[in-house]
Amino acid sequence: MSTDPAAPLDSARNPATWRELFAADTRAAVVVFAGGIALYGTNVYLTASLLPSAVADIGGQSLYAWVSTAFLLPSVVVSLFVGRLLGAWGARRTYPIAFLGFALGLVVSMLAPTMPVFLIGRFIQGCAGGLLTGLAYAVMRVTLPSRLWTRAIALLSAMWGVGNLIGPLLGGLFAQLGLWRGAFAPLALGAVAAAWLAARTLPRRSGTSPTERIPLASLALVTAVAAALALTVVFTEPWQVLTLLGLALVLAITFGLVERHGRRTLLPHTVYHGASSLRWIYLVITTLAAASTVEAFVPLFGQELAGMSPFMAGFLGAMVSWGWTAGGLLTSGAVSDARVAAYRVGGPVLLALGLAGYGLVQPDPAGWGIVLLWFATLFMAGIGIGTAFGHTAAAALRSTDDPLESQKVSAGVNTVQLVANTIGSAVSGLLINLGGPTVAGSARTLSLSFAAFALLGVLAAWLAVRAERR
Repeated sequence: MSTDPAAPLDSARNPATWRELFAADTRAAVVVFAGGIALYGTNVYLTASLLPSAVADIGGQSLYAWVSTAFLLPSVVVSLFVGRLLGAWGARRTYPIAFLGFALGLVVSMLAPTMPVFLIGRFIQGCAGGLLTGLAYAVMRVTLPSRLWTRAIALLSAMWGVGNLIGPLLGGLFAQLGLWRGAFAPLALGAVAAAWLAARTLPRRSGTSPTERIPLASLALVTAVAAALALTVVFTEPWQVLTLLGLALVLAITFGLVERHGRRTLLPHTVYHGASSLRWIYLVITTLAAASTVEAFVPLFGQELAGMSPFMAGFLGAMVSWGWTAGGLLTSGAVSDARVAAYRVGGPVLLALGLAGYGLVQPDPAGWGIVLLWFATLFMAGIGIGTAFGHTAAAALRSTDDPLESQKVSAGVNTVQLVANTIGSAVSGLLINLGGPTVAGSARTLSLSFAAFALLGVLAAWLAVRAERR
Protein backbone atom coordinates (compact mmCIF):
# COMPACT_ATOMS: atom_id res chain seq x y z
CA MET A 1 0.00 0.00 0.00
CA SER A 2 2.93 2.33 0.55
CA THR A 3 6.41 2.74 -0.79
CA ASP A 4 9.61 3.66 0.96
CA PRO A 5 8.56 6.64 3.10
CA ALA A 6 11.96 8.22 2.88
CA ALA A 7 12.12 8.08 -0.90
CA PRO A 8 13.34 11.26 -2.58
CA LEU A 9 11.10 13.63 -4.45
CA ASP A 10 9.98 12.46 -7.84
CA SER A 11 11.09 14.39 -10.87
CA ALA A 12 9.11 17.38 -12.01
CA ARG A 13 8.00 15.34 -15.02
CA ASN A 14 5.91 13.05 -12.84
CA PRO A 15 3.94 15.12 -10.30
CA ALA A 16 1.41 13.42 -8.06
CA THR A 17 -2.25 13.96 -8.95
CA TRP A 18 -5.43 14.19 -6.93
CA ARG A 19 -6.71 11.10 -8.73
CA GLU A 20 -3.78 9.12 -7.37
CA LEU A 21 -4.51 10.35 -3.85
CA PHE A 22 -8.04 8.98 -4.11
CA ALA A 23 -7.08 5.75 -5.90
CA ALA A 24 -8.80 2.55 -4.81
CA ASP A 25 -5.98 1.39 -2.53
CA THR A 26 -5.61 4.73 -0.71
CA ARG A 27 -9.11 6.24 -0.81
CA ALA A 28 -10.37 4.83 2.49
CA ALA A 29 -7.34 5.97 4.50
CA VAL A 30 -7.51 9.44 2.94
CA VAL A 31 -11.22 9.81 3.72
CA VAL A 32 -10.64 8.69 7.32
CA PHE A 33 -7.78 11.02 8.21
CA ALA A 34 -9.25 13.96 6.27
CA GLY A 35 -12.59 13.35 7.97
CA GLY A 36 -10.92 13.44 11.37
CA ILE A 37 -9.42 16.87 10.69
CA ALA A 38 -12.72 18.14 9.28
CA LEU A 39 -14.56 17.06 12.44
CA TYR A 40 -11.90 18.60 14.68
CA GLY A 41 -11.85 21.91 12.80
CA THR A 42 -15.63 22.16 12.53
CA ASN A 43 -15.96 21.53 16.26
CA VAL A 44 -13.50 24.32 17.10
CA TYR A 45 -15.39 26.97 15.13
CA LEU A 46 -18.85 25.60 15.95
CA THR A 47 -18.26 25.72 19.70
CA ALA A 48 -16.94 29.27 19.52
CA SER A 49 -20.05 30.43 17.66
CA LEU A 50 -22.64 28.84 19.98
CA LEU A 51 -20.87 29.27 23.32
CA PRO A 52 -22.64 32.53 24.23
CA SER A 53 -26.00 30.78 23.80
CA ALA A 54 -24.83 27.82 25.87
CA VAL A 55 -23.69 30.06 28.71
CA ALA A 56 -26.98 31.94 28.64
CA ASP A 57 -28.80 28.62 29.02
CA ILE A 58 -26.71 26.65 31.55
CA GLY A 59 -24.77 29.48 33.22
CA GLY A 60 -21.07 29.41 34.03
CA GLN A 61 -19.98 32.82 32.77
CA SER A 62 -17.01 32.70 35.16
CA LEU A 63 -15.85 29.49 33.45
CA TYR A 64 -16.16 30.87 29.91
CA ALA A 65 -12.42 31.06 29.28
CA TRP A 66 -11.90 27.50 30.51
CA VAL A 67 -13.80 26.10 27.52
CA SER A 68 -10.78 26.68 25.29
CA THR A 69 -8.24 25.51 27.90
CA ALA A 70 -10.16 22.31 28.69
CA PHE A 71 -10.01 21.40 24.99
CA LEU A 72 -6.55 22.56 23.95
CA LEU A 73 -4.42 21.27 26.83
CA PRO A 74 -5.46 17.58 26.55
CA SER A 75 -5.12 17.83 22.77
CA VAL A 76 -1.45 18.74 23.14
CA VAL A 77 -0.72 16.08 25.76
CA VAL A 78 -2.54 13.19 24.07
CA SER A 79 -0.92 13.99 20.71
CA LEU A 80 2.39 12.92 22.26
CA PHE A 81 1.11 9.34 22.60
CA VAL A 82 -0.06 8.86 19.02
CA GLY A 83 3.01 6.93 17.87
CA ARG A 84 2.89 4.61 20.85
CA LEU A 85 -0.80 3.85 20.48
CA LEU A 86 -0.47 3.32 16.75
CA GLY A 87 2.49 1.02 17.23
CA ALA A 88 0.70 -1.04 19.88
CA TRP A 89 -2.84 -1.20 18.48
CA GLY A 90 -2.61 -0.41 14.77
CA ALA A 91 -4.67 2.09 12.79
CA ARG A 92 -7.79 -0.10 12.64
CA ARG A 93 -8.17 -0.03 16.44
CA THR A 94 -6.72 3.37 17.28
CA TYR A 95 -8.76 5.47 14.86
CA PRO A 96 -12.19 4.08 15.93
CA ILE A 97 -11.26 4.72 19.57
CA ALA A 98 -10.42 8.32 18.69
CA PHE A 99 -13.63 8.88 16.72
CA LEU A 100 -15.87 7.24 19.33
CA GLY A 101 -14.16 9.20 22.10
CA PHE A 102 -14.78 12.38 20.14
CA ALA A 103 -18.46 11.47 19.72
CA LEU A 104 -18.73 10.75 23.46
CA GLY A 105 -17.30 14.16 24.32
CA LEU A 106 -19.75 15.85 21.96
CA VAL A 107 -22.69 14.02 23.51
CA VAL A 108 -21.59 14.97 27.04
CA SER A 109 -21.41 18.65 26.07
CA MET A 110 -24.71 18.40 24.21
CA LEU A 111 -26.54 17.02 27.26
CA ALA A 112 -24.65 19.06 29.88
CA PRO A 113 -26.97 20.58 32.53
CA THR A 114 -24.21 22.84 33.91
CA MET A 115 -20.98 24.40 32.69
CA PRO A 116 -18.71 22.02 34.71
CA VAL A 117 -20.28 19.07 32.88
CA PHE A 118 -19.89 20.94 29.58
CA LEU A 119 -16.18 21.31 30.38
CA ILE A 120 -15.90 17.57 31.02
CA GLY A 121 -17.25 17.04 27.52
CA ARG A 122 -14.72 19.49 26.15
CA PHE A 123 -11.92 17.67 27.96
CA ILE A 124 -12.97 14.36 26.38
CA GLN A 125 -13.18 16.06 22.98
CA GLY A 126 -9.68 17.43 23.48
CA CYS A 127 -8.23 14.02 24.32
CA ALA A 128 -9.84 12.42 21.27
CA GLY A 129 -9.04 15.44 19.10
CA GLY A 130 -5.35 15.19 19.95
CA LEU A 131 -5.45 11.61 18.66
CA LEU A 132 -7.32 12.58 15.48
CA THR A 133 -4.90 15.32 14.50
CA GLY A 134 -1.83 13.26 15.35
CA LEU A 135 -3.09 10.11 13.64
CA ALA A 136 -3.63 12.05 10.41
CA TYR A 137 0.12 12.56 9.92
CA ALA A 138 1.13 9.18 11.32
CA VAL A 139 -1.31 7.13 9.23
CA MET A 140 -0.56 9.24 6.17
CA ARG A 141 3.08 8.29 6.47
CA VAL A 142 2.48 4.55 6.62
CA THR A 143 -0.40 4.24 4.13
CA LEU A 144 0.59 6.64 1.34
CA PRO A 145 3.67 6.74 -0.88
CA SER A 146 5.89 9.71 -0.11
CA ARG A 147 5.11 11.42 -3.41
CA LEU A 148 1.50 11.88 -2.26
CA TRP A 149 2.27 13.42 1.13
CA THR A 150 2.20 17.05 0.00
CA ARG A 151 -1.15 16.51 -1.74
CA ALA A 152 -2.51 14.83 1.40
CA ILE A 153 -1.31 17.65 3.67
CA ALA A 154 -2.95 20.17 1.31
CA LEU A 155 -6.17 18.18 1.70
CA LEU A 156 -5.86 18.42 5.49
CA SER A 157 -5.48 22.19 5.15
CA ALA A 158 -8.63 22.23 3.02
CA MET A 159 -10.47 20.40 5.80
CA TRP A 160 -9.61 23.25 8.17
CA GLY A 161 -11.14 25.60 5.61
CA VAL A 162 -14.25 23.42 5.51
CA GLY A 163 -14.44 23.58 9.30
CA ASN A 164 -14.04 27.36 9.23
CA LEU A 165 -17.01 27.57 6.86
CA ILE A 166 -19.38 24.94 8.23
CA GLY A 167 -18.64 25.40 11.96
CA PRO A 168 -19.85 29.00 12.35
CA LEU A 169 -22.79 28.46 9.99
CA LEU A 170 -23.98 25.33 11.80
CA GLY A 171 -23.38 26.75 15.27
CA GLY A 172 -24.93 30.10 14.41
CA LEU A 173 -28.00 28.46 12.86
CA PHE A 174 -28.75 26.24 15.83
CA ALA A 175 -28.03 29.07 18.27
CA GLN A 176 -30.37 31.38 16.34
CA LEU A 177 -33.12 28.75 16.59
CA GLY A 178 -32.55 28.40 20.34
CA LEU A 179 -31.38 24.81 19.86
CA TRP A 180 -27.65 25.12 20.51
CA ARG A 181 -27.44 21.56 21.85
CA GLY A 182 -28.54 20.16 18.51
CA ALA A 183 -25.46 21.56 16.76
CA PHE A 184 -23.32 18.82 18.30
CA ALA A 185 -25.51 16.00 17.00
CA PRO A 186 -24.39 16.06 13.33
CA LEU A 187 -20.73 16.01 14.40
CA ALA A 188 -21.34 13.11 16.80
CA LEU A 189 -23.10 11.11 14.08
CA GLY A 190 -20.28 11.92 11.65
CA ALA A 191 -17.70 10.70 14.17
CA VAL A 192 -19.58 7.41 14.66
CA ALA A 193 -19.78 6.91 10.89
CA ALA A 194 -16.05 7.64 10.54
CA ALA A 195 -15.29 5.11 13.32
CA TRP A 196 -17.24 2.46 11.39
CA LEU A 197 -15.38 3.27 8.16
CA ALA A 198 -11.99 3.17 9.91
CA ALA A 199 -12.76 -0.19 11.56
CA ARG A 200 -13.69 -1.71 8.22
CA THR A 201 -11.07 -0.30 5.89
CA LEU A 202 -7.81 0.65 7.62
CA PRO A 203 -4.96 -1.86 7.83
CA ARG A 204 -4.80 -4.03 10.95
CA ARG A 205 -1.08 -3.42 11.36
CA SER A 206 0.17 0.11 11.79
CA GLY A 207 3.28 -0.31 9.71
CA THR A 208 5.27 0.88 12.72
CA SER A 209 7.13 -0.90 15.45
CA PRO A 210 6.56 -0.44 19.21
CA THR A 211 8.30 2.61 20.59
CA GLU A 212 10.75 3.08 23.41
CA ARG A 213 9.64 3.71 26.98
CA ILE A 214 7.91 7.02 27.66
CA PRO A 215 10.35 9.80 28.65
CA LEU A 216 8.41 10.92 31.71
CA ALA A 217 10.53 14.00 32.46
CA SER A 218 10.11 15.37 28.94
CA LEU A 219 6.40 14.57 28.97
CA ALA A 220 5.89 16.37 32.30
CA LEU A 221 7.78 19.44 31.07
CA VAL A 222 5.96 19.80 27.75
CA THR A 223 2.65 19.34 29.58
CA ALA A 224 3.63 22.11 31.98
CA VAL A 225 4.59 24.38 29.05
CA ALA A 226 1.24 23.77 27.38
CA ALA A 227 -0.60 24.36 30.67
CA ALA A 228 1.18 27.66 31.33
CA LEU A 229 0.36 28.87 27.83
CA ALA A 230 -3.24 27.67 27.92
CA LEU A 231 -3.88 29.43 31.24
CA THR A 232 -3.18 32.80 29.62
CA VAL A 233 -6.72 32.54 28.28
CA VAL A 234 -8.00 32.35 31.86
CA PHE A 235 -5.68 34.88 33.55
CA THR A 236 -5.71 37.87 31.22
CA GLU A 237 -4.10 40.69 33.23
CA PRO A 238 -0.84 41.77 31.53
CA TRP A 239 1.33 40.88 34.56
CA GLN A 240 -0.35 37.48 34.78
CA VAL A 241 0.19 36.79 31.08
CA LEU A 242 3.84 37.88 31.27
CA THR A 243 4.40 35.67 34.32
CA LEU A 244 2.88 32.66 32.57
CA LEU A 245 4.83 33.33 29.37
CA GLY A 246 8.06 33.63 31.38
CA LEU A 247 7.29 30.38 33.19
CA ALA A 248 6.56 28.68 29.86
CA LEU A 249 9.88 29.92 28.46
CA VAL A 250 11.84 28.59 31.45
CA LEU A 251 10.06 25.25 31.22
CA ALA A 252 10.66 25.08 27.46
CA ILE A 253 14.39 25.70 27.91
CA THR A 254 14.48 23.02 30.60
CA PHE A 255 12.64 20.67 28.25
CA GLY A 256 15.23 21.27 25.54
CA LEU A 257 18.11 20.58 27.93
CA VAL A 258 16.49 17.39 29.23
CA GLU A 259 15.80 16.21 25.68
CA ARG A 260 19.31 17.03 24.45
CA HIS A 261 21.03 15.07 27.19
CA GLY A 262 18.46 12.31 27.70
CA ARG A 263 18.57 8.80 26.29
CA ARG A 264 14.79 8.76 25.67
CA THR A 265 13.20 11.77 23.97
CA LEU A 266 9.79 12.94 22.81
CA LEU A 267 11.11 14.67 19.70
CA PRO A 268 13.54 12.98 17.28
CA HIS A 269 17.19 12.90 18.36
CA THR A 270 18.17 14.72 15.17
CA VAL A 271 16.44 17.87 16.44
CA TYR A 272 19.21 18.20 19.04
CA HIS A 273 22.19 16.55 17.36
CA GLY A 274 23.85 16.52 13.96
CA ALA A 275 23.19 18.63 10.90
CA SER A 276 19.58 17.61 10.31
CA SER A 277 17.16 20.20 8.94
CA LEU A 278 14.42 19.03 11.31
CA ARG A 279 15.04 21.67 13.98
CA TRP A 280 14.57 24.39 11.36
CA ILE A 281 11.53 22.67 9.90
CA TYR A 282 9.83 22.60 13.29
CA LEU A 283 10.66 26.28 13.74
CA VAL A 284 9.01 27.10 10.40
CA ILE A 285 5.88 25.18 11.44
CA THR A 286 5.90 27.12 14.72
CA THR A 287 5.97 30.51 12.97
CA LEU A 288 3.28 29.55 10.45
CA ALA A 289 0.90 28.08 13.04
CA ALA A 290 1.41 30.84 15.61
CA ALA A 291 0.83 33.60 13.07
CA SER A 292 -2.42 31.98 11.95
CA THR A 293 -3.97 32.72 15.36
CA VAL A 294 -4.34 36.36 14.31
CA GLU A 295 -7.55 35.35 12.52
CA ALA A 296 -9.34 34.82 15.85
CA PHE A 297 -9.23 38.57 16.57
CA VAL A 298 -9.90 39.90 13.07
CA PRO A 299 -13.73 39.73 13.36
CA LEU A 300 -13.60 41.94 16.46
CA PHE A 301 -11.43 44.50 14.68
CA GLY A 302 -13.77 44.49 11.68
CA GLN A 303 -16.84 45.14 13.80
CA GLU A 304 -15.21 47.87 15.88
CA LEU A 305 -13.36 49.75 13.14
CA ALA A 306 -15.62 49.31 10.11
CA GLY A 307 -19.01 48.65 11.70
CA MET A 308 -19.21 45.27 9.95
CA SER A 309 -22.03 42.87 10.77
CA PRO A 310 -21.06 39.75 12.74
CA PHE A 311 -21.55 37.67 9.60
CA MET A 312 -19.30 39.81 7.41
CA ALA A 313 -16.75 40.15 10.19
CA GLY A 314 -16.64 36.37 10.52
CA PHE A 315 -16.14 36.11 6.77
CA LEU A 316 -13.22 38.54 7.07
CA GLY A 317 -11.69 36.43 9.83
CA ALA A 318 -11.97 33.33 7.65
CA MET A 319 -9.72 34.84 4.98
CA VAL A 320 -6.55 33.50 6.60
CA SER A 321 -7.90 29.94 6.72
CA TRP A 322 -9.26 30.11 3.18
CA GLY A 323 -6.02 31.56 1.91
CA TRP A 324 -4.20 28.71 3.68
CA THR A 325 -6.44 26.22 1.88
CA ALA A 326 -6.00 27.91 -1.50
CA GLY A 327 -2.23 28.16 -1.14
CA GLY A 328 -1.94 24.53 -0.16
CA LEU A 329 -4.12 23.25 -2.99
CA LEU A 330 -2.51 25.43 -5.67
CA THR A 331 1.08 24.50 -4.80
CA SER A 332 0.69 20.86 -3.73
CA GLY A 333 1.59 19.52 -7.18
CA ALA A 334 5.13 20.93 -7.14
CA VAL A 335 7.87 18.28 -6.94
CA SER A 336 11.03 19.81 -8.40
CA ASP A 337 13.59 20.72 -5.76
CA ALA A 338 13.89 24.32 -6.92
CA ARG A 339 10.15 25.02 -6.93
CA VAL A 340 9.54 23.30 -3.60
CA ALA A 341 12.39 25.28 -2.03
CA ALA A 342 10.92 28.50 -3.44
CA TYR A 343 7.53 27.71 -1.93
CA ARG A 344 9.00 26.81 1.45
CA VAL A 345 11.01 30.04 1.70
CA GLY A 346 8.56 32.27 -0.15
CA GLY A 347 5.54 31.22 1.91
CA PRO A 348 6.69 32.96 5.11
CA VAL A 349 7.60 36.01 2.99
CA LEU A 350 4.01 36.23 1.73
CA LEU A 351 2.76 35.72 5.28
CA ALA A 352 4.90 38.59 6.55
CA LEU A 353 3.84 40.89 3.70
CA GLY A 354 0.16 40.08 4.16
CA LEU A 355 0.15 40.69 7.91
CA ALA A 356 2.24 43.85 7.53
CA GLY A 357 -0.13 45.16 4.86
CA TYR A 358 -3.11 44.48 7.10
CA GLY A 359 -1.47 46.08 10.12
CA LEU A 360 -0.37 49.25 8.34
CA VAL A 361 -3.91 50.06 7.19
CA GLN A 362 -5.97 50.46 10.36
CA PRO A 363 -7.85 53.78 10.26
CA ASP A 364 -10.72 54.43 12.63
CA PRO A 365 -13.31 54.47 11.18
CA ALA A 366 -12.51 52.34 8.11
CA GLY A 367 -14.41 52.66 4.83
CA TRP A 368 -15.23 49.87 2.42
CA GLY A 369 -12.14 50.51 0.36
CA ILE A 370 -10.03 49.75 3.42
CA VAL A 371 -12.18 46.70 4.17
CA LEU A 372 -11.49 45.30 0.70
CA LEU A 373 -7.79 45.84 1.32
CA TRP A 374 -8.13 43.90 4.58
CA PHE A 375 -9.69 40.99 2.71
CA ALA A 376 -6.84 40.98 0.19
CA THR A 377 -3.97 41.23 2.69
CA LEU A 378 -5.37 38.58 5.04
CA PHE A 379 -5.95 36.25 2.10
CA MET A 380 -2.35 36.84 1.03
CA ALA A 381 -1.14 35.96 4.52
CA GLY A 382 -3.14 32.73 4.40
CA ILE A 383 -1.76 31.86 0.96
CA GLY A 384 1.72 32.27 2.42
CA ILE A 385 0.95 29.74 5.15
CA GLY A 386 -0.58 27.26 2.72
CA THR A 387 2.23 27.64 0.20
CA ALA A 388 4.87 26.68 2.77
CA PHE A 389 3.12 24.40 5.24
CA GLY A 390 2.45 21.34 3.11
CA HIS A 391 5.93 21.14 1.64
CA THR A 392 7.52 21.86 5.01
CA ALA A 393 5.55 19.14 6.80
CA ALA A 394 6.30 16.70 3.98
CA ALA A 395 10.01 17.51 4.32
CA ALA A 396 9.76 16.61 8.00
CA LEU A 397 8.16 13.25 7.21
CA ARG A 398 10.92 12.53 4.70
CA SER A 399 13.71 13.44 7.10
CA THR A 400 14.27 9.89 8.35
CA ASP A 401 13.54 6.29 7.46
CA ASP A 402 14.26 4.96 10.97
CA PRO A 403 10.98 3.39 12.27
CA LEU A 404 11.32 4.73 15.79
CA GLU A 405 12.42 8.21 14.78
CA SER A 406 9.75 8.43 12.06
CA GLN A 407 7.02 7.99 14.69
CA LYS A 408 8.48 10.89 16.65
CA VAL A 409 8.74 13.02 13.51
CA SER A 410 5.07 12.48 12.62
CA ALA A 411 3.92 13.15 16.18
CA GLY A 412 6.24 16.14 16.39
CA VAL A 413 4.67 17.89 13.38
CA ASN A 414 1.27 17.78 15.05
CA THR A 415 2.49 18.57 18.57
CA VAL A 416 4.58 21.54 17.41
CA GLN A 417 1.58 22.89 15.51
CA LEU A 418 -0.72 22.57 18.55
CA VAL A 419 1.80 24.14 20.92
CA ALA A 420 2.42 26.95 18.41
CA ASN A 421 -1.32 27.66 18.26
CA THR A 422 -1.29 27.90 22.05
CA ILE A 423 1.73 30.22 21.97
CA GLY A 424 0.08 32.40 19.35
CA SER A 425 -3.14 32.73 21.31
CA ALA A 426 -1.26 33.60 24.51
CA VAL A 427 0.96 36.21 22.87
CA SER A 428 -1.96 37.66 20.91
CA GLY A 429 -3.82 38.57 24.07
CA LEU A 430 -0.75 40.33 25.43
CA LEU A 431 -0.10 42.23 22.19
CA ILE A 432 -3.70 43.42 22.02
CA ASN A 433 -3.37 44.86 25.51
CA LEU A 434 -0.03 46.46 24.68
CA GLY A 435 -1.43 48.05 21.55
CA GLY A 436 -4.38 49.66 23.36
CA PRO A 437 -6.26 51.59 24.41
CA THR A 438 -7.58 52.03 20.84
CA VAL A 439 -8.80 49.10 18.74
CA ALA A 440 -6.79 50.33 15.76
CA GLY A 441 -3.64 50.34 17.90
CA SER A 442 -4.32 46.80 19.07
CA ALA A 443 -4.90 45.57 15.52
CA ARG A 444 -1.73 47.28 14.31
CA THR A 445 0.45 45.96 17.14
CA LEU A 446 -0.86 42.41 16.81
CA SER A 447 -0.46 42.07 13.06
CA LEU A 448 2.88 43.87 12.74
CA SER A 449 4.38 41.82 15.58
CA PHE A 450 3.41 38.57 13.92
CA ALA A 451 4.63 39.89 10.57
CA ALA A 452 8.05 40.35 12.19
CA PHE A 453 7.79 36.87 13.68
CA ALA A 454 7.07 35.48 10.22
CA LEU A 455 10.47 36.77 9.11
CA LEU A 456 11.99 34.28 11.55
CA GLY A 457 10.18 31.63 9.53
CA VAL A 458 11.85 32.92 6.36
CA LEU A 459 15.29 32.47 7.93
CA ALA A 460 14.41 29.05 9.34
CA ALA A 461 13.06 27.87 5.97
CA TRP A 462 16.24 28.98 4.21
CA LEU A 463 18.39 27.20 6.79
CA ALA A 464 16.30 24.03 6.43
CA VAL A 465 16.63 24.00 2.64
CA ARG A 466 20.36 24.67 2.87
CA ALA A 467 20.86 21.83 5.37
CA GLU A 468 18.98 19.41 3.09
CA ARG A 469 21.06 20.38 0.07
CA ARG A 470 24.22 19.67 2.04
